[in-house]
Amino acid sequence: MPTQVAPKVLAWGAELIEHNCIEQAREIAAMPFVPSHVSLMPDAHAGRGSAVGTVIPTKGAIIPAAIGVDIGCGMAAVKFNIRDEDLPSLDGLMPMIEKAIPAGVGKGHETGNYVDVEKKIGFPKGAGELRHGKRGAKIYTDLQNTAVFQCGSLGSGNHFFEVSLDQDGNVWIVLHSGSRGIGNKLANIHIKVAEELMKKFFIPVKNKDLSYLSEGTDEFDAYIADMLWAQRYAALNREVMLDSAIATFRTFLIQATKGVALQLQEVERINCHHNFTTQENHMGQNLWITRKGAICAREGVRGIIPGSMGTETYIITGKGNTPSYESCSHGAGRPFSRGHAKEVVSEADLREAMAGKVWNEKAAVSLRDESPQAYKDISKVMAAQEDLVTVDAVLTQVFNYKGL
Repeated sequence: MPTQVAPKVLAWGAELIEHNCIEQAREIAAMPFVPSHVSLMPDAHAGRGSAVGTVIPTKGAIIPAAIGVDIGCGMAAVKFNIRDEDLPSLDGLMPMIEKAIPAGVGKGHETGNYVDVEKKIGFPKGAGELRHGKRGAKIYTDLQNTAVFQCGSLGSGNHFFEVSLDQDGNVWIVLHSGSRGIGNKLANIHIKVAEELMKKFFIPVKNKDLSYLSEGTDEFDAYIADMLWAQRYAALNREVMLDSAIATFRTFLIQATKGVALQLQEVERINCHHNFTTQENHMGQNLWITRKGAICAREGVRGIIPGSMGTETYIITGKGNTPSYESCSHGAGRPFSRGHAKEVVSEADLREAMAGKVWNEKAAVSLRDESPQAYKDISKVMAAQEDLVTVDAVLTQVFNYKGL
């Protein structure tokens, strides 16, 4: 159940949330276009513009920095018809997955493996139209090239691909990624526009990350167009990776079982954003609902809540909780920064957490900030939101691939 931790701020699992997150939520709740309370999820941790794990209702304006730079970032998962006893050793899967799903900063597919992004979802236009002349044309061309090159790629940081088993022994694949470099470029263009408008019209904001765009302006319309496109792109990116991963997994299983093909079939597929904005009706009002590090938990809607490397992932169904704006957490959340994590988490800690799993252990030193010790306890996060979701399956990873 929620606790009121500041004026117009409700928090789930308040004991898990640091004071700076509450302060960020309080500042946003005080903005004139926020008509009702802001909700903090139990995985909340400080971020740019707003804490990651914040649900923000706005009317007549949007704060681009509060949505973040990885627009549409989210999770996808597929449940298969095979079980743990059908799996051979997964040691040989890593090089195949690395080839099928490029990972890392700026990485994408080589020539010949491109997805026809324009045919599937078109190209973004808001940023190009916002910046007229030669500069606008170049921005538009660069964005198109990035969109095509990186579609179907994983990225870096906390993005990952996993093979997991649920509590009944069923096999799943799970991945986490977003709108890649193109979402970042689009977001930063519009964040800068919002900051320039605050200066131009002498609009006071407590810090520049609260700069906003007002509905009814060209700048607002351009951002909405690009933001909604980036959300579609992120969902497409995950779908492309899922399809590629399934094909690769099937090939691996055929080879690993000496040519005996398992009848690998999908039982269920889930694809959900956790960094996005959409128009919804809550408490009798049509509002823009920004979920930064939160997923939609509308009644009956399926979702995915990961922990971290070495810990569980939860498949859930939303309960449609009204005070949370039908939302829930997007993961475990961080108790401290990546830099601090690398100071307090050792390579040995990570290796211990990943014992018995197949993972890119050669990169153990670089991945210390992804160790379970760098995250909150996912079981406590889930316990704090029992009124928001029903847990349908608990997945334990047996294979983990991360981008650096």
